[in-house]
Amino acid sequence: MIDLRNVTKIYKMGETEIRALNGISLKVEKGAFLSLVGPSGSGKSTLLNIIGCIDTPTSGEVHLDGEDVSKLKDRGLTKIRLHKIGFIFQQFYLIPTLNAMENIELPMKEAKVPREERRKRTRQLLENVGLTQREKHYPNQLSGGEQQRVAIARSLANKPSVLLADEPTGEIDSETSEKIVNLLRKLNSEEKVTLLVVTHDLKVAKHADRMITIEDGKIVS
Repeated sequence: MIDLRNVTKIYKMGETEIRALNGISLKVEKGAFLSLVGPSGSGKSTLLNIIGCIDTPTSGEVHLDGEDVSKLKDRGLTKIRLHKIGFIFQQFYLIPTLNAMENIELPMKEAKVPREERRKRTRQLLENVGLTQREKHYPNQLSGGEQQRVAIARSLANKPSVLLADEPTGEIDSETSEKIVNLLRKLNSEEKVTLLVVTHDLKVAKHADRMITIEDGKIVS
């Protein structure tokens, strides 16, 4: 499903080079649940962005379903992001002027999914995350945990095969955090979505099948 081969990422700031990733090789099987841990600045989010086709490696190869996406141009990367990958972020990134249903529908609109199919899929996703009664509520009318559940539903809108979560519990309390992680685990096991979670919270990380520790751009355990 996911195969990284000697991936390096170097950012240039003036005359200074920052090596965010340093020869990362990693295989993730279809349907796996993987957590990525390590100190701030270790390269976790950079790695997630490269797997998610938000960023491209300086060198090395990134294979998704057998395709080397590191060679794709912007148009090809956009198509991969829209149809194969779902994203969950710490900050939720819900559009404040859209209600829960409209936020979830948005990726399907971009993918030109017919309206009736969009509505059916959205209602099913709202049911899956336990928010059927909140479909008309706007982000500022929802708790942090509810907003994150809307964000999770949105990330699943186009039936991605890979779900990438960057600190998905960072903005919510520990009790709600446990519920969010259990929801992700359920989605992983029932819908066979490959799940990669970046987290500082070891309690969250330990829910995964595998825990990868990254330091200074390298996998150390």
